[in-house]
Amino acid sequence: MAACLQQLFSYYRVVVKIGSAVLIDRKTGLRTAWLDSLAADIAALQHAGTRVLIISSGAIALGRILLSFSSTSLRLEESQACAAVGQIELARAYADYLQTYGLRSGQVLLTLADTEKRKRYLKARAAVDTLLKCGVVPVINENDTVAANEVCYGDNDRLAARIATMIGADLLIILSDIDGLYTMPPHECSDAEFIPFIETITPEIERMAGVAASEFSRGGMKTKLDAGKIATNAGIAMVIASGQRFHPLKAIDNGERISFFCADNKPVNARKVWIAAHMDSAGSLMIDEGAVEALFAGKSLLAAGVVAVSGHFLRGEIVAVINRQGHEIARGLVGYNAAEVRKIAGHRSDALTGLLGYEIRSAIIHRNDMVVYFE
Repeated sequence: MAACLQQLFSYYRVVVKIGSAVLIDRKTGLRTAWLDSLAADIAALQHAGTRVLIISSGAIALGRILLSFSSTSLRLEESQACAAVGQIELARAYADYLQTYGLRSGQVLLTLADTEKRKRYLKARAAVDTLLKCGVVPVINENDTVAANEVCYGDNDRLAARIATMIGADLLIILSDIDGLYTMPPHECSDAEFIPFIETITPEIERMAGVAASEFSRGGMKTKLDAGKIATNAGIAMVIASGQRFHPLKAIDNGERISFFCADNKPVNARKVWIAAHMDSAGSLMIDEGAVEALFAGKSLLAAGVVAVSGHFLRGEIVAVINRQGHEIARGLVGYNAAEVRKIAGHRSDALTGLLGYEIRSAIIHRNDMVVYFE
């Protein structure tokens, strides 16, 4: 472990994601003493030359308390109202506590479309990068007040990974109400075993994920592993650590228990990072064992390896590639629309023109437009 995770001040850019259950007490509201300890940790890293970026959940949870909503599920418009009230309180709190240690903060609110659309992604990256270069601590949250989906990124875990790849971070820290990855959800299974080191997020690792343990959380271990795939494939290491303790970043440096996820030593390029980080896909392609081996060998996906097609995607949209067991092993920009793929699935490349009546590219997804997992 010590050889894998360095002291935090040795990293260039660190993204810290803070979960709702860590930041908010359902009875008393914002955990101000804890937030003060976090600000002190961030200040120490900033003064050592490490740039820190915060991805903060908690707006809806805090707004729910301030507006006296019950703990039952909220309607979409109620969640949006809670976000509007909670977000301004969070922004004020971060600004006040960071200022105590001589730091300036800047608020950035994003929606799914801001990172799914390439042009908006690049503009957001430029804005955040400028804040970091000015020594400002960006505080980013999903813009829940205007987000169209009731479940968006998922407790900001995937948003944190998305931002980490966007700004070229080399470490993502997820502070949660759980101190790392277990073989089974520890709140359900007393014999669950802790896993301190994860070299690769395999299907076996993914099966260990449970559901959210807190009423304030929209995510859970699954979204953290989704975030891990995005980050590690981009060459960014990830840590899941407890945020319940004071000075949570200092605790990591002091050797407290964490789960460390290794960065891929052959990270994908910027275009593939953008592809991999898409939360939603327009459809999926199930492929046979031979095609799985071909993808792992670095080849393109051909029609002959496709055994089933789901969805109504268009050419150029992002689709998931799954094996016969239903595990996603890749995703990429598809070269055909769904109707075309259904016609040519299972056929050799030399038969495609005859099947469709016109000449098109041979690959369903070219290897340059695809990210492959679990190699």
